Amino acid sequence: MEKITIGIVDDHKIVRQGLKELLEKISNYKVVAEFETGNEFLDALPMQDKPNLFIIDYSMPGLNGVEVLKALEDIDEEYKVLLLTQHFDEQIIDAAYHHGARGFLHKNCTAQDLKFAIDNIATIGYNNVVEILKRVRKYDPSATAEPDNGIKLTAREQEFLTLVCNEKEYTYEQMADIMSVSVKSIEAYRTALFEKYNIKSKVGLVLFSYKYKLTPPFI
Repeated sequence: MEKITIGIVDDHKIVRQGLKELLEKISNYKVVAEFETGNEFLDALPMQDKPNLFIIDYSMPGLNGVEVLKALEDIDEEYKVLLLTQHFDEQIIDAAYHHGARGFLHKNCTAQDLKFAIDNIATIGYNNVVEILKRVRKYDPSATAEPDNGIKLTAREQEFLTLVCNEKEYTYEQMADIMSVSVKSIEAYRTALFEKYNIKSKVGLVLFSYKYKLTPPFI
């Protein structure tokens, strides 16, 4: 089984070392990159062999975890981020998801919680879409019935987006089965939406659907 590769961004060396030892003990994970600050991490991009995901601490000197996420939005490549924090702050969580975090965990989480989140992000693309849906509903953007650029979704794109926003958290393979198409077709629908509306992640697709009331449960 191929190892899931992970990068860690945390300003405490002892935390990075402890997290690395824990991760490589609890599952088929390998820590392949470590950074002390968000600035150091961003300076290293783009990475030739980027990890499958990054675990980023919220509280760091210089840029905090959410500010790192904001900076990643301006980068063409997509970097999957699981944000960790010792402060359970609703505003931080909302901002993290709004700017593309694939998951969020309190530092008091168990090893099993951490493993569950990593496995979800690596296989599905995000952790706990139900949590994301609950939080994005708090946003009340001034939205029109149609996207700003006037491009309408095709029937297939609409169907794909509906499955992305479904609380059953379908994988791309499951979506392909439901829509009776190939996984490559599913990836093509995703790419089309990303390019049309400058979206960079599945979380972004959920926010997009919510903002313009395009699919259930938002309509």
